[in-house]
Amino acid sequence: MVRLLADIIRRGVAPFPASGLTASSSFYQSILRLSTNVPGDTHEDFIPTIKTESSGVSVKDIVEQDLTENSVMIYMKGVPDLPRCGFSALAVRVLKEHHVPLSSRNILEDLELKNAVKAFSHWPTFPQIFINGEFIGGSDIILSMHQTGELKEKLKDVAEKHK
Repeated sequence: MVRLLADIIRRGVAPFPASGLTASSSFYQSILRLSTNVPGDTHEDFIPTIKTESSGVSVKDIVEQDLTENSVMIYMKGVPDLPRCGFSALAVRVLKEHHVPLSSRNILEDLELKNAVKAFSHWPTFPQIFINGEFIGGSDIILSMHQTGELKEKLKDVAEKHK
């Protein structure tokens, strides 16, 4: 078998007729046996789990807890130090201008969380920014509020607590 693999690597697959690899051939069966795509082949330690199911906490509870415990919360693509989209990067940059503590969750890591946040805010796009538990909007709204001075006023008590 090692010699066969060496020939395949050296000459490519073309010299070996496809008809030789039927579903019943022993070579095909041995490759299939080693494949990780075979149903039931994954050990239970490697099966993805949903942490909220095993903890008894719903994603809605997580969102509510985030908003209760964090004065400024952003649900974004990526994390503040490494945003994964321009809108998220813009929102983080604007919020950092106000020197307030910023908490975040990466919605790209958890589809259930992403859907729970959209359902909670009734807003379809990300990033989503909440200040003192109130949904404010996305990066365009935060930028506009920053430019008019409204964001500074909205964050005034958060900034005072942080001093």
